[in-house]
Amino acid sequence: MKFRRLIFANLFRKKIRLILTVGSFAIALVLFTFLAVVKSAFSRGVEIAGADRLVIVNRIGLMGVMPISYADKVRAIPGVKYVTHDHWFGGVYQDEKNFFPQFVIDPDNHRQVYPEFKVPDDQWNTFAHDQQGAIVGARTAERFHWKVGDRIPIKAALWGGATWEFNIDGIYHTENTTGDESQFWLQSKYFDENLPDAIKAGMKSTAGWYIIKLDSPDDAVRVAKAIDEKFANSSAETKTETESAFAAGFAKQFGNIEFLIVSIGSVVFFTLLLVTGNTMAISVRERTSELAVLKAIGFTDRSVLLLVLSESVVIALCGGLLGLLLALLLIPGISVAMAGLLPPLLLSKPLLALGVGFAIFVGVISGLLPGIGAMRMRVVNALRRV
Repeated sequence: MKFRRLIFANLFRKKIRLILTVGSFAIALVLFTFLAVVKSAFSRGVEIAGADRLVIVNRIGLMGVMPISYADKVRAIPGVKYVTHDHWFGGVYQDEKNFFPQFVIDPDNHRQVYPEFKVPDDQWNTFAHDQQGAIVGARTAERFHWKVGDRIPIKAALWGGATWEFNIDGIYHTENTTGDESQFWLQSKYFDENLPDAIKAGMKSTAGWYIIKLDSPDDAVRVAKAIDEKFANSSAETKTETESAFAAGFAKQFGNIEFLIVSIGSVVFFTLLLVTGNTMAISVRERTSELAVLKAIGFTDRSVLLLVLSESVVIALCGGLLGLLLALLLIPGISVAMAGLLPPLLLSKPLLALGVGFAIFVGVISGLLPGIGAMRMRVVNALRRV
């Protein structure tokens, strides 16, 4: 930039105004980044869902259950490779704020359906032979400082309110760096035997939902239709859909997150345009005579436009980089504080690049109108106004 000294001299002409504009931009970009991270967190389940997996739920919703005997009938349908089942446990550890997702799983088939969850063979074998055993995600284990061999209490809020004891037999990791490592798995046999008598009659040997691994993703539509037809008119009719559709539907239970984020993001965008655009308009108006002199000594209209745009982009980029730095510092802490209430919040490199691109885009757009005005300004008229 051959006009670098001129650009920075103009920027620091009003230091207080520069600081306030950059600060406003930074705070707004922190909000924009946080919204983008939340949107990414809620859509992550859809993005990493297996294309070759189906989910079966009771047609009345997730609150309904299905007999465990459905597993053998589903397994007999051509195109079905593996079948496993889950239940939502919904307990709390020590305090209600210490929430994390807990699932009652079928240890015989869970690994075949979810190969992306990696558990050492020796740990899994210990879990499979220990009815009070549990497998915990690496993120949750780190959060509570658990290690293999620990014995922990979980209060079963949904199942009578009693405290259940578990042995940490293993810790799982995921293949994908954005995968869910917050889950806690317990055995279905222990769940059935430990249910209170008042609940056991209706819940024993049931599944909250089934997960199916297919021979091929191409079989998804046919198999889903065959499953729902098989259990039509039964006491527990089913609704079968792809795992990505199930994950998207589950996220919508929290409300229309995408609409909310887009709405707030739009407000942030226009606020930044107004703040930065107003700063540049005032700056150009204050320097009318100087810009006229520059034109008089040979600066072209294009050079004047680029000069104003460069100032606007520098302001936006400084505010953007400061905002992203603040986001890098704040979002991990927010993620820890909201653990269990929100999916893990990850500020990835693509999101950082999006933030930088957003800042540059706002800088260009907000500087365009004042820049065009400066470019079209006639030297004689400008000097006459001084």
